[in-house]
Amino acid sequence: MAGILYIVPTPVGNLEDMTFRAVKVLKEADLILAEDTRTSSILLHRYDIHGKLQSHHKFNEHQTVSMVRDKILAGLNVALISDAGTPGISDPGFLLARTCAAEGIEVQTLPGATACIPAIVSSGLPCDRFCFEGFLPVKKGRQTLLTELEKETRTMVFYESPYRLVKTLEQFAEHFGPERECSVAREISKIHEEHRRGTLSEVASWYREHEPKGEIVIVVAGAPSEKKSRKKDMESQED
Repeated sequence: MAGILYIVPTPVGNLEDMTFRAVKVLKEADLILAEDTRTSSILLHRYDIHGKLQSHHKFNEHQTVSMVRDKILAGLNVALISDAGTPGISDPGFLLARTCAAEGIEVQTLPGATACIPAIVSSGLPCDRFCFEGFLPVKKGRQTLLTELEKETRTMVFYESPYRLVKTLEQFAEHFGPERECSVAREISKIHEEHRRGTLSEVASWYREHEPKGEIVIVVAGAPSEKKSRKKDMESQED
């Protein structure tokens, strides 16, 4: 009988965000796949988890996925973790999950930590409907994607490096308008967690003067719907 692939979220900051079920699954797994075994060893040691650990990251996943699939088909239960958050969300995981699903292998993804949800809920921007864009292309396709998003009415969520944060906020201001509301969440669930809210222009100005550090999530309000835009235009004409 084939085993199971467990996709296990790990804390994005505070190690106490680990769930009881996640600890149980990792303790019982025959093999744990980790994005960086050195980083994951700290978490596993904290929870007295001593299972076999193997590297599985974006640079080797195409080479290892078939081997992992065969191990699961042979009856092993395998758990996949990333350095932080839920595997598959801007981290390795999609390829293995797709391969196992295509083979009819049971894939169980545990609920748990991911940076995008706390960021959008804390932003104060509408979160009943939103789109997750992850990391934007660094070069090729970046401007094309931003142009496509100019008409997006849902709240948008992006991941970004602190080294590119100001440039990205400036590009957002060019495409979405400098007065578009946004929130930058930094170091979620860590000691120095910070949420900076305001217009794209205001937040970009703040980070020009205060060098950002750590993990960054940008939440940007969507474009006003045509109905709201027409109403705003009518109110401006009346004034």
